[in-house]
Amino acid sequence: MRNQSKVLTQKQRAGLCARDAPPANLALTSSANSLHCYVSFGDKDPKLHKIHIFGSRVFDLNSGELPLRSDVTKAALKSFVTRPSLIRACKGLRQPWHNNQRAVGFHEAKPRSSPLATQDLDSPSAPTAPSPYKPPETGLLSKLPASWVPYAELIRLDKPAGTYYLFFPCLFSTLMAAPMAMPMATPGSVIGTSLLFFSGALIMRGAGCTINDLWDRNLDPHVSRTRLRPIARGAITPFKGLVYTGVQLFAGLGILLQFPLPCLFYGVPSLLLVASYPLAKRVTYYPQAVLGLTFSWGAIMGFPALGIDLLSHTSALTAAACLYASNIAWTILYDMIYAHMDIKDDVKAGIKSIALKHDAETKQVLTGLAAVQISLLAAAGFAAGAGPAFFVGSCGGAMVTLGIMIKRVNLKDVKDCWWWFINGCWITGGVISLGLAADYTIRYVQGPEDEAKSEN
Repeated sequence: MRNQSKVLTQKQRAGLCARDAPPANLALTSSANSLHCYVSFGDKDPKLHKIHIFGSRVFDLNSGELPLRSDVTKAALKSFVTRPSLIRACKGLRQPWHNNQRAVGFHEAKPRSSPLATQDLDSPSAPTAPSPYKPPETGLLSKLPASWVPYAELIRLDKPAGTYYLFFPCLFSTLMAAPMAMPMATPGSVIGTSLLFFSGALIMRGAGCTINDLWDRNLDPHVSRTRLRPIARGAITPFKGLVYTGVQLFAGLGILLQFPLPCLFYGVPSLLLVASYPLAKRVTYYPQAVLGLTFSWGAIMGFPALGIDLLSHTSALTAAACLYASNIAWTILYDMIYAHMDIKDDVKAGIKSIALKHDAETKQVLTGLAAVQISLLAAAGFAAGAGPAFFVGSCGGAMVTLGIMIKRVNLKDVKDCWWWFINGCWITGGVISLGLAADYTIRYVQGPEDEAKSEN
């Protein structure tokens, strides 16, 4: 698109700008990537100040908490200049950190002529406006009191895949550590420990989502999939989000205190990783690596939970380290598929991800990650003294399921990426767990027989 400028009439300017700041001049200019709006206020203020245009959302101009300054793309802007029914009013707000800056917000109204329509920006078919928020009408959330729904949405109670991904590393380490414990952990102990880990995963995953949404409250409105999250749409204030985070962290601490005391020293440092992931999306194309460090922490926790001192047990330490690294590779793999759902919006919002960095060779990267994951998983089993059931069931099963997923997933299809993300959790995580459970069962049953033979 060629550069252009259009000066509007006084009547048009009056309809577009803030009531508390009559403009002297206003112009629209567009470039190859975005369109900007500039305005000067009065003769005493001759400079042109940039107005950032926000689409698809109404902002509370009295709150002082507008989203991150960001220009809409050409495609997004066309939905406004060619669909004048979407433009009802533009209100200005002087920002405290930049006195010359004014924000503009659009919201829907009845069709009428638009002063912004230009010949250069017309389009044969404009995109439809994003649908507004609708309270859940089915599922668990629909049965909750209306005031509870935003908080349930904030912790993704209706989308438990993240909880499962956080729980599986805990389950892996518990099943791998059970035969190494002295004496060998009983099935009841393994089941009880696993249930505690699941409770902790449910709570801490919710806390992580809340922390993530607090950090991303200025980015989420620019991503179609996240723009209606509770904090992004204003259903929960940042302060209430902080209080809610504190409540969840205290609940998580209560779960952690149910484990042996050493687990406290292993578990608390993971909070630093939970808080750092949202920041990583702003500074590196590999935030999935930070997410992997966070979500895989449970691969260490199963060993001290069953009374194994990692610092004095070399084999257990090696097994835990390899299992942790294997889960990091798995996390990067599945979150790379997940990131492809937002790849277009991430460019607009300035969010970095491994999917953006390696968009052209994603399948090759996924294949490499799968190879690393399986190799490290096998190394962990070798260090733990696992038997054939583990290597065939866990390692072989993971090889097959990951291979099928990488081959069949359509990275350009959001729904297909989502299907493999939520189902790949159970497919791959399930076969690894079954292999570990089979190995533990065999060794537990053979344990008394081996002891009897040694006595004879």
